[in-house]
Amino acid sequence: MTAELQKKVNFAIRLLQGAEKMAAQVGQPLEIAYSGGKDSDVILELARMAGVKYRAIYKNTTIDPPGTIKHAQERGVEVIRPKRTFAQVIEAAGIPARSHRVCCAHLKEYKILDHAVIGVRRDESRKRKERYKMPDECRVYNKKKDIRAHHYFPILTWTAEDVAAFLQERGVKAHPLYYDEQGNFHPERRLGCMCCPLMSKKKRIADFKAHPKMVRFYIKAAQRYVDKHPVSKMTKLFKGNVYDWFTSQIFCEGEREFRVRFGPTMFEPNGTDCKQFIEQYFNIKL
Repeated sequence: MTAELQKKVNFAIRLLQGAEKMAAQVGQPLEIAYSGGKDSDVILELARMAGVKYRAIYKNTTIDPPGTIKHAQERGVEVIRPKRTFAQVIEAAGIPARSHRVCCAHLKEYKILDHAVIGVRRDESRKRKERYKMPDECRVYNKKKDIRAHHYFPILTWTAEDVAAFLQERGVKAHPLYYDEQGNFHPERRLGCMCCPLMSKKKRIADFKAHPKMVRFYIKAAQRYVDKHPVSKMTKLFKGNVYDWFTSQIFCEGEREFRVRFGPTMFEPNGTDCKQFIEQYFNIKL
């Protein structure tokens, strides 16, 4: 371990020990917010090194990559199911999109303990670099009910190379999806919900191609939404056609682009048959 990385480790341990004292004031252990990814493996190992009292908790989104629950359990992490599954979220609120983030609050962003440790790193994205300035913050979940928690970010300044070096030094095996067929570790790989709406359009389509069962999953859940909400905006907009709705959300930036790309033309007066388009594109049968 380099001297620079050792400094980061020492800082993280001091932060965790200070956070533990704050949590003890309300009679709780620290919450280690475990996602199954490489960064959460780092904060879990740091918590063990720091000797703090904690509960490592994995919030099962029901759509995380295969093997995530098993990996969490092997790391001794507590697995908690959400009150609503992802399918139930779609049934209640419709297909999630970048501008319609209805899933995170139900599946990931809900409070369990008052003091939580999260594996956020600034170098993961430009938005995170702009968003996270300090190694701790108060997160308000509900202003009216005064539901809030204190969050700590012990590896905020770490790079992907730091993460890889630390895991190797400590002999920690990360999620299997970080390794290639030769067993080489790839810290640049990202874990997250399958077909997440926060992905770029290109990456999300590629993820649906990699997991075609998710296409059927979305379509079936969207149909249940339409059946339960016959007068909703989206049901009316697409006349209850879930194939059109799915196509608009996955392949287009809004309803206007969908009308241009898939709407009626001189050669297709009824517009594109989106069910057929989806089946051909993802090589599946709906």
